[in-house]
Amino acid sequence: MKEPFFIEHSRIPVWLSKFAPIDIWAVSFGCWVWCRGKLSETTKCHETIHYYQQLELLFVFHWVLYLFFWCAGLLRYRNGKKAYRENPFEREAYKHQSDKGYISKRRLYAWTKEIFR
Repeated sequence: MKEPFFIEHSRIPVWLSKFAPIDIWAVSFGCWVWCRGKLSETTKCHETIHYYQQLELLFVFHWVLYLFFWCAGLLRYRNGKKAYRENPFEREAYKHQSDKGYISKRRLYAWTKEIFR
């Protein structure tokens, strides 16, 4: 099982938070995960799920779909934080972030189950 590169005590989440509707603690982009402070095992698992989502969608398609789902959520809920939380990629990650064995048993495109939930 491959993991992304974790970078702790980074300013990148702080800078991104200035433009985001949420206060970003950690962010996964490509094979890197940047975190404001020390990464917990739960956050590592959450961000590793995002890493695998990106891998299966060849990175760029994940980012396009993530933005699409967020914009659709923004139109639906009129709330940036709720649009973020209801994104199917986030739903999968939050749902399984406490299960350390989830990555090894995760099926491809598991996030699709969260689209119409």
